[in-house]
Amino acid sequence: MPTVDELQAQINALTAAIHARQPTWVSTTAAPAPAPAAPPDPWAGIPSANDCIWLILCGALVMFMQAGFAMLEAGVVRLKNVQNILMKNLMDVCCGCMGWWAFGWAFAYGGPFDDKGATKNRFIGGRQFFGSGFMKTLNDGQQVPDEAKQLSWFFQWAFCSAASTIVSGGVAERVNFPGYLVYSIFMTSFIYPVCVCWTWGYGFLYDKVNDTGYMDFAGSGIVHMVGGVGALVGAAVSGARKGRWEDPELFEAHNMPLVVLGTFILWFGWYGFNCGSTLGLSDSKTGLLAAQVAMNTTIAASIGGITVFSIKFALGRKYEIGSLCNGILAGLVSITAGCGNVECGTAWAIGLLGGFVYVGASKGLQLLKVDDPLDAFAVHGACGAWGVLAAAFFDWGKGFDFAHGWSGFDCVSKNGACAPGAGGEIIAANIVEVVAISSWVAILSLAIFVPLRMAGLLVAADDLQEMGMDAAKHSPTKAYGGKDTQ
Repeated sequence: MPTVDELQAQINALTAAIHARQPTWVSTTAAPAPAPAAPPDPWAGIPSANDCIWLILCGALVMFMQAGFAMLEAGVVRLKNVQNILMKNLMDVCCGCMGWWAFGWAFAYGGPFDDKGATKNRFIGGRQFFGSGFMKTLNDGQQVPDEAKQLSWFFQWAFCSAASTIVSGGVAERVNFPGYLVYSIFMTSFIYPVCVCWTWGYGFLYDKVNDTGYMDFAGSGIVHMVGGVGALVGAAVSGARKGRWEDPELFEAHNMPLVVLGTFILWFGWYGFNCGSTLGLSDSKTGLLAAQVAMNTTIAASIGGITVFSIKFALGRKYEIGSLCNGILAGLVSITAGCGNVECGTAWAIGLLGGFVYVGASKGLQLLKVDDPLDAFAVHGACGAWGVLAAAFFDWGKGFDFAHGWSGFDCVSKNGACAPGAGGEIIAANIVEVVAISSWVAILSLAIFVPLRMAGLLVAADDLQEMGMDAAKHSPTKAYGGKDTQ
């Protein structure tokens, strides 16, 4: 005979079986109606206030580098051409803004995109010209930003203008303003944006060369090499300034205080250039990476200046302030690609070797009789290429096997572990970056400068160069003072 507990268990089991077989419509209690779905948040995915403040501040620092370029170039050119070079710097910013807004952003970042966020053709974007698509309209008529494109547009525009301005130093004192302006607009509208699409825009250099892809954190190749190669082509096609190699002492910098001021401004703005390339500041890990970048940037700039200054003193037994300034800039350019994936001792080595790269490139141009008044190619082109290679060779991964690249403090991973062979893949991809970008810029620059030269629109006449651009083309006719200023 079953016990009371056994009888209760049987009753419970039978009751459960009956309920399980009972159709839902037998229930006398109505099921609660499902809650209406909440409308999608139009601000979801928008960067935090910290990220917005960070990129706006860093973008403003990069934009302020234009003042550094202006002071540096104004100090290097002769007194009779100061206003002319300042005008080119100002118009680089203004017309560069128009070019980037109208076409540059679309070619660099405009899509169309695949499901991974990459441009489908991996070569050039084709949407969002003139800022179209930066806002979206909700069903109730509200206008909200679409993925905060305005934030990226501003930050990336500052980089675009910097690449264009580099060229002005390489062709200073003998290029007509209209001809130069044509090149500047083409650079900001097409040449530079396509390079960005290949790299920062997730084009074919990003992950199609191999699984790991390239590493150029803040643009040694994407920005500086682009400007430096453009300057080299412009200097070669334009030819030397009248009398440059016959009387070299007549072409010395006319105002060293401006050169030094420009160098300090550029160094200051470089912290926006490099640190801002974290593209956000929303957590402590990103903040520490920005601090690492700042430390590497400072060390490389300092040793680059010391290296070039020491080499010049050893060769000529004179203190050359201009060489010291260019050495600082050479160190800055050299570390820009690898500032986020090397440690401080390596940054020191990259800056030191960058100083030697600068001196070698500068001497090589002089031997070839290529007149580059600002050493724009030696500083930005040669050191830019070196910086791209250094970012791969000195990545703080384990030897040439593992690598960190864009992952910062973390290694590039595969199947939950550090990816073997990633170090070699970054080296290969960065070599491809140097070859691809330099070839693209050189070919497109030749396609612009050569027709301008043949049409007589590029190079100023000898008598105009002798008189000076300021006296012939500007009002007032002198950059400093009045009639009696010498």
